Amino acid sequence: MAHHLVTSAEIPEEGERLEVDRLKKIRTICLIVAGAGGLLSIPALFGWFGDGVQGSYSFSWLYGFFFFTTLAMGGCFWTLLHNVSNSGWGVSVRRVMENVGYVFPWMFIPMLPLLLPEVQTYLYEWMDKHRLAKEAGGGSTSYGLHHGPTADHLLHVKYWYLNLEFWYVRMLCYFPILGFVIYFLRKLSVDQDTDPTPGTSRLKRARFHSCWGVPVLAVVLTFLAIDVVKTLDYKWFSTMWGVYVFAGSALSAMAVIILVTIALRRMGYLKNVVGPEHDHLMGKLIFAFTVFWAYISFDQYFLYWYANITEETRYFILRNTSGWNYVSIVLVFGHFVAPFLLLIRQDLKRRNGYMIVMACYLLFMHMIDLYHMIIPERGPSVTKVLHPHSPDSWALWLNGSIVGDVVAFVTVGCFFVYILLRNIGSVALYPHRDPRILESANVHN
Repeated sequence: MAHHLVTSAEIPEEGERLEVDRLKKIRTICLIVAGAGGLLSIPALFGWFGDGVQGSYSFSWLYGFFFFTTLAMGGCFWTLLHNVSNSGWGVSVRRVMENVGYVFPWMFIPMLPLLLPEVQTYLYEWMDKHRLAKEAGGGSTSYGLHHGPTADHLLHVKYWYLNLEFWYVRMLCYFPILGFVIYFLRKLSVDQDTDPTPGTSRLKRARFHSCWGVPVLAVVLTFLAIDVVKTLDYKWFSTMWGVYVFAGSALSAMAVIILVTIALRRMGYLKNVVGPEHDHLMGKLIFAFTVFWAYISFDQYFLYWYANITEETRYFILRNTSGWNYVSIVLVFGHFVAPFLLLIRQDLKRRNGYMIVMACYLLFMHMIDLYHMIIPERGPSVTKVLHPHSPDSWALWLNGSIVGDVVAFVTVGCFFVYILLRNIGSVALYPHRDPRILESANVHN
């Protein structure tokens, strides 16, 4: 329960807004770092620092982009789930969910380098094969993949989906489609703050539109994850890939939401509407998704180990060589066992200091999870381009450029934080005219 029974008199008529000057310095720093990192990334991605740096940094940029995109998609998920389930307790923190989700349409900007053929050469082997097949087939990619020296039967049968034109169309549609969903839902919520006669009509509309928004999110998240990460190895099959990425996205986004709500309360905001009960509820959600992530991760590994089919096991074989097996072990104990034990107690979920540490820890484990997902492909992929006649030299590229990984991650991360702070400062911190705000403020579980 909150510290005391909250009444309508304690909810400001105009709500609470973040004083812009309090975060102006942080926003400015983030914008400068993101801009400087972007200027440094351009020559790296175009190969001005050499082919080796270009190949390695292409993977670094993909990693930074995908990590923060998963956080934004997770914010979209929690917003949609809140509306669909007609949640009462979550009203107090719904605006934070909306602001995290509303970063997603802006992630279109760091996605743009992935559209460059210079970057695609190192990331996506199938794209180079398509371009070569088109030349060999006299303008027909499908014919080139089916006949002659560039023939690749697997790519040929996947041509209906894995073709360059359709890939570009999908990449250019993901962000405006899901971006519209979260923009529309956030606008419904924000417009309620100035509605002179607030009622349940907007809530019903939000719930109705979220019902079709959920499958939109499912499609965008699944196929975006397939198109930018899974196709790093186009020969690998996985029917659980989308659910695996979703589990990590939802878990990490809730960690961000916890960090933001605690930070705002420590700045003096949200104190009448967010209390220990909300901390406990959000703590239970990250505990639940910790278990869910482990369940999906184990299922994916177990099914492939049991079937022992070459096309399916190659993903795990690569990640059990040259030291990556140690990272796999870290994920087992660090991403599941440790947080499972550390979050199981009820009283600890109500301690803000403890939950700050746990939220940061879970985000760190998500970083390792995605690093383990993307970076092992860098060694063989870059070597195939730069040293096609030295297949065993890829160990040199396995670790790649750690400096590049950090630069790309910090650049995209500062961009993400800048947009998030901009979202938070542009609207009221919680929907103060929502009819259920008192129910949420006085929630007990």
